[in-house]
Amino acid sequence: MESYRILIAEDEPLTRMMLRARLEKIGHQVVAEAENGVQAVQAARVHEPDLIIMDIRMPEMDGIEAARAIVQERPCAIVFLTAYSEQELVEAASEAGAFGYLVKPFRKEDLGPAIEIAMLRFRELQARNREVEELKEALETRKLIERAKGILMQRLGLTEEEAFKRIHFQARNQNKKMREIAESIITAADLI
Repeated sequence: MESYRILIAEDEPLTRMMLRARLEKIGHQVVAEAENGVQAVQAARVHEPDLIIMDIRMPEMDGIEAARAIVQERPCAIVFLTAYSEQELVEAASEAGAFGYLVKPFRKEDLGPAIEIAMLRFRELQARNREVEELKEALETRKLIERAKGILMQRLGLTEEEAFKRIHFQARNQNKKMREIAESIITAADLI
């Protein structure tokens, strides 16, 4: 099992101490502890944990609000820990970025699998997000190249294939990406 850097956000000192002991026993590093949501947000900012185990009901700022703030700044896996199993809380936790949910009192055997599942889900989401960004980038590049080809075809009387080859040739000769050449052509055309 992989070792993770974990932040514990729990208002009950005894539960925090028990969680720390169990996490360290199964090979994880507890990088910080927080007893309320405000401290959790600050600790996540400073320590950049891989995973946060967070109680939902805490003073000053509840775990759901804290999770929203944390995920907005720097996404990480979150496992919510609570004594309440109401459907509204489960849904709110999911919307806030939960990748796991443990109801107190939980068995120590449940902690390791909950962490592993949360990290797996988080990594899958990150991979999908990267894939979406790469697809957006590829589509934007394609649009720019198409626009640059159109400019070359119109201004120089080239065929589509000739315009593409010219952009490709320039990119290779200048050791640049085709997107950069396309942007240069578009910029030059806008100036003229």
